[in-house]
Amino acid sequence: MINIILFGPPGSGKGTQSEKLIEAYGLIHLSTGDILRREIAAGTALGLEAKTLMDKGNLVPDEVVVGMISAALDENPQAKGFLFDGFPRTEAQSIALDNLLAEKNTEIGVVLALDVSQEELEKRLLQRGLTSGRPDDINKAIISNRIVEYQTKTMVVSNYYSKFDKVVHVKGEGTVDTIFVSLRSEIDKRLSN
Repeated sequence: MINIILFGPPGSGKGTQSEKLIEAYGLIHLSTGDILRREIAAGTALGLEAKTLMDKGNLVPDEVVVGMISAALDENPQAKGFLFDGFPRTEAQSIALDNLLAEKNTEIGVVLALDVSQEELEKRLLQRGLTSGRPDDINKAIISNRIVEYQTKTMVVSNYYSKFDKVVHVKGEGTVDTIFVSLRSEIDKRLSN
């Protein structure tokens, strides 16, 4: 089993690479946004708690999100591994995730960080903005703010996992296939150990 956290700023190709990794390794995609929406739609106790908080404009507390992740892990006992998306975003969340995984006799195997220059990110997002209809992909100032926000938040998580020698920076520029080969190489190193 391998559990992966894939980081990448907006426009880094994280979504594209996530899909390819999930298919190649038979991973379960754990997107906290998707889990929240699913739990709310299913009317679970955690989903109802999350909805009440969100309806008031409050953030869902870490323990609720960790509870939902725990349930998702339990629902997939035969999984070959999980790809975490959108979580963790803070050191406290990283510690909570590590504790949860330890309870289930597993751990994060690698944190893959897609590195892309700001110039390339802006170019990709502006290009995507022409077809996506997303207003945050057509304004250079908003794009810059999103990139800074990403760097500020993920730096904390990256620093945390660096203490355990789990962070690998992968060049996120080039063809989709070239980047995918680089990501696979890093995962395969860990699977062979």
